[in-house]
Amino acid sequence: MIKEWTSGVGHRALVTGATGMVGRALAAQLGGEVVATSRSASGAKLEHVSEVVTWDGSAPLDAAALRDVEVVFHLAGEPVVEGRWNDAKKERILRSRVDSTRALVRSIAKMDPAARPRVLVCASAVGFYGSRGDELLTETSAPGEGFLADVCRAWEGEAAKARELGVRVVSVRIGIVLSTAGGALAKMLPIFRAGLGGRLGDGKQWMPWIHIDDLVGLLRFAAASEQLDGPVDASAPELVNNAAFSRALGAALHRPALVPAPAFALRVALGEAASVVLASQRVAPARALEAGYRFAHPKLGEALADLLLSKAQAPAAAAAG
Repeated sequence: MIKEWTSGVGHRALVTGATGMVGRALAAQLGGEVVATSRSASGAKLEHVSEVVTWDGSAPLDAAALRDVEVVFHLAGEPVVEGRWNDAKKERILRSRVDSTRALVRSIAKMDPAARPRVLVCASAVGFYGSRGDELLTETSAPGEGFLADVCRAWEGEAAKARELGVRVVSVRIGIVLSTAGGALAKMLPIFRAGLGGRLGDGKQWMPWIHIDDLVGLLRFAAASEQLDGPVDASAPELVNNAAFSRALGAALHRPALVPAPAFALRVALGEAASVVLASQRVAPARALEAGYRFAHPKLGEALADLLLSKAQAPAAAAAG
């Protein structure tokens, strides 16, 4: 078994959503030929890719984009936690995932069966489970209730149709991705550095987190591991609630984490989107561990230290250079 997939000579990987935080990190690790999709010409500035194809996800891809592609990493989607949710925003969240996945599968269906990619690694989210309190959740757990659970269920349903085309399909249910390049942690750092951080709501909600390096590693592992088919939870083995996460981040920054954000204030500030940060999902990465994936950063304290040390070293390295 190959631990992590890397494109070899004569083979290509396709990465949709390559302009996003995860897509950029993945493209940097794949090597070989990487075809990236972008909604606009700005995608031409992408690093670590061999070719950029303009695609907005509303129609099938040009056949040339999939030529000789062995693995498709489908990561495209409207950001969930940026901006308040209204009907238009929720429609973009749904359509950007469901419609683009449907269009991608239709693109594969048009190909000669012998030339189709062998695996589709499609992003999903732990939102699939809804908010479940202290219930331990794994890939065998039933879907939850709520808008994001409905989106994830429809999203994974469209991806699963590629299986009828002879393509192995892995839906990676992604937790809270820790990276200083963007996402939740980047938004939290200025607040915690100012000593104004703390738990959200009562802090009892479970937070399935994952270091960006492990998410990239797990995406590549899913592509390489023939025994993986269906849902795979992308969250670290150490399960923590929001209060514990807040304490760990404060400790990593040598700052207090004593200023709570009451649930009602979050709902006033974020509207319905507050459900994302107040949801409780105690997710364990059962299938990844069973398949043999070894997390580089299984513990939260070490993961935060690694990320914050890397960020601190970057300016020093640039100055030395």
